Amino acid sequence: MAKQISKRDKTSLVIDRAKASRVQKILGTKTLAATVDAAFDEVIGLDGRRRITDRIRRDGGIGPSPEEVRRLRAPRVGRVPR
Repeated sequence: MAKQISKRDKTSLVIDRAKASRVQKILGTKTLAATVDAAFDEVIGLDGRRRITDRIRRDGGIGPSPEEVRRLRAPRVGRVPR
């Protein structure tokens, strides 16, 4: 079933058809609208991956730090094992 498009959602653009065709082949989309939508999804995903990479670089990795691992592995005083 075709997606209903409101007047507000319609726009006019000058599209580089060669780029659009190349992107369409890469993304495996059938229409220009699907290609643009999928390209937007890819950019949004790229932003998320960049933010995660920046966090890893800034924080020195993900997960507990070596100090946290040592603390978590250390025996707890006063606790009776089950």
